[in-house]
Amino acid sequence: MTTLTGAHAAADETSDGARHVEFRTEPSAYRHWRLAFAGPVATLTMDVDERGGLLPGYELKLNSYDLGVDIELYDAVQNFCKFTNETRNGIEDATANSGQTYLAACNGTASGGGYELALACDHIMLVDDRSAAVSLPELPLLGVLPGTGGLTRLSDKRHVRRDLADYFSTRAEGVGGRKAVAWRLVDEAVPRTAWDATVAERADELAARSNRPAHAAGIALAPLEKTRTGTGIAYRYVTAKLDRDRGVVEITVRGPDDDAPADAAGVHVRGAGFWTLAMTRELDDLILDLRTNETGLGTWTLRTEGDAARVLAHDAVLLDNAGDWPANEIVLYLKRTLKRLDVTSRSLIALIEPGSCFAGSLLEPALAADRSFQLAGVFEEADPDAEPAAVTVAPMNLGPLPMGNGLTRLGTRFHGDAGGLAAAESAAGGPLRAEDAERLGLVTFAPDDIDWDEEVRIAVEERTGFSPDALTGMEANYRFTGPETLETKIFGRLAAWQNWIFDRPNASGPEGALRRYGTGRRADFDRKRV
Repeated sequence: MTTLTGAHAAADETSDGARHVEFRTEPSAYRHWRLAFAGPVATLTMDVDERGGLLPGYELKLNSYDLGVDIELYDAVQNFCKFTNETRNGIEDATANSGQTYLAACNGTASGGGYELALACDHIMLVDDRSAAVSLPELPLLGVLPGTGGLTRLSDKRHVRRDLADYFSTRAEGVGGRKAVAWRLVDEAVPRTAWDATVAERADELAARSNRPAHAAGIALAPLEKTRTGTGIAYRYVTAKLDRDRGVVEITVRGPDDDAPADAAGVHVRGAGFWTLAMTRELDDLILDLRTNETGLGTWTLRTEGDAARVLAHDAVLLDNAGDWPANEIVLYLKRTLKRLDVTSRSLIALIEPGSCFAGSLLEPALAADRSFQLAGVFEEADPDAEPAAVTVAPMNLGPLPMGNGLTRLGTRFHGDAGGLAAAESAAGGPLRAEDAERLGLVTFAPDDIDWDEEVRIAVEERTGFSPDALTGMEANYRFTGPETLETKIFGRLAAWQNWIFDRPNASGPEGALRRYGTGRRADFDRKRV
């Protein structure tokens, strides 16, 4: 049971002098949140340090947000079981799958991002003192819209009527008391005299519903070992080469060094060193680092290396012990991390070569890619005796790791093609060389040794020559086929509009609402609709 009450990461310098945002933190370093435990209830209290902005000179007033606040929030949530949208979706995923319940206890006005965080929770309590309210004031005050799922959660999750949502979202002062309850903006309004006792009572009630084992032992997550320079980022199992001249990041994920443990007890013994967990944490951190700090590197190539059989064995011990709490949580964490690839505004190209291990959980990055190449045969000059590259469909690809649309990546790939999906799924279990993988539609192209370098070079150079904005729009459109869900609305629709609106002169221009907010001067809007 987790309660969120009220509403340190740092920007460090790399060896080349460039500033970058660091996503690694832990509770003792938090500047904006306090974390406390009482039996089955954990309490996260937002207490923003105004002088603790991510960048020097930026003050965080009245519990306002910057990325550093959300980095700490994500770290706290992760120690229980993205950013902003992903973190809130992670909260909801933990509710659905991890036996957690999140209670937002708003003991004062929850406005903008603070209320959007509350909307991600299962139960919202608002103090009823005739002044506290909930509000989404972005439109009337800033000329933008609630961009972290606020509008979508009002209508799709809390079932707030459209006309009431419209009124609420244009009323800067918000709504409080019994009206907020009647409109489903909150679940209950509690008098201040009964506040502490009612919050504690509700937290205990919700915690009692959890199916999490009462005496389950967690896994301590030690700080990641990471090396970052101007040309590369390296962890134990994940590396990235930063090629700034080409605008490309070359990512390699390495498979397990050791055989998988025999059972869930072995997973517990290895703890944070268990390959799937260790690799997932590293990939998670790398994606966040690159998305935030390397915006000019718009094309990511994805490679793997290692023993496919060991990857599949690690997958199997997790799936065979799905009823074990830590094993289940590792799979859920892997699922959420792979979702980061789906919503990352970078072009993804998978390169499947001899020595790779695109199998099971490590096949998923290739299925997430916008384009994939698998070498037919081997590199004759470099290693003529190598085993040809193969991909392996396995149980991990058939359900445990769905995308935000609720479908597997295979299901998304073959949406509307039941025969193609059935053929791909029926091939599960055995390695597929390039010709078979291409025939089944599991890869885009299967060039041979003669054509490989040229075809890959052209694909990468072509990608870096296109408009980054046009590529982002194109990729976001076709990555999420199939049913629309809360997540696809937030990422595919709302987030795209939000980013566009933020860049428009009405918001960020010299006379826009964002520039004039707090100055006492009204924004001067261009009134033409598009």
